Amino acid sequence: MYSIKVEEHFSAAHNLRGYRGKCEELHGHNWKVEAVVSCDKLDKTGMAMDFKHLKAALNKILEKLDHKYLNGISYFKKANPTSENIASYIYERLKPQVKALSAITVWESENACATYSE
Repeated sequence: MYSIKVEEHFSAAHNLRGYRGKCEELHGHNWKVEAVVSCDKLDKTGMAMDFKHLKAALNKILEKLDHKYLNGISYFKKANPTSENIASYIYERLKPQVKALSAITVWESENACATYSE
């Protein structure tokens, strides 16, 4: 099995509904997002996927989150904008473009992250 990973970033604000503590208040993060692609066989050039294409597809999705109030995005009006739900949101939008996508990890700080995979 081969796996490749790219990392990108976005900045956004949110607050967690129904949470008792500081995160219930409006606050922001500089999020790091890791996208992992896995496959059994490499293409004719010896790649699982071109990093450039994976980064471009991921960045198209992150542009919709960057410098936004996440709670104001329709998806997060129903789903609390937790790291777990943000990872799922990104995965669901990237998977149709990147069939070999295996996981999305969202870091809200340098020592706290959530991963979504099917």
